[in-house]
Amino acid sequence: MYYQGDGMPQDNAQAALLFEKAADQGQADAQFFLGNMYASKDNAPAVLWYRKAADRGQTDAQYALGEMYAEGQGVPQDYVQAHMWLNLAAAHDDEVKLATVARDDVAAKMTPDQIADAQRLAREWVQSHPSTR
Repeated sequence: MYYQGDGMPQDNAQAALLFEKAADQGQADAQFFLGNMYASKDNAPAVLWYRKAADRGQTDAQYALGEMYAEGQGVPQDYVQAHMWLNLAAAHDDEVKLATVARDDVAAKMTPDQIADAQRLAREWVQSHPSTR
């Protein structure tokens, strides 16, 4: 990959162009990687790309978006949104369960009503995005 310099010189500008081209065509992993590239510089466009990838069911983007809502990075801090995105990611995070831990950390800061709202939003998201699961 260009942005990592694997097997070739690192070229972030070229990587950004390639990721943007793929991201504009709806490729969720490219949208996520583009979000990562922006996150190191400017959270606002990172949130936009993470959201596009998250809406396509990209688990890492759902996790990243949840963390951004939890911390108020590029978006107003919103524990309900954070919990929703982290909950969606946790449902498919089979490797290290980072999303589960992060979701539970956010839940500790929430009221029972907020948690119920977040869970409802997650259910509604899953119902409205059947092709991503």
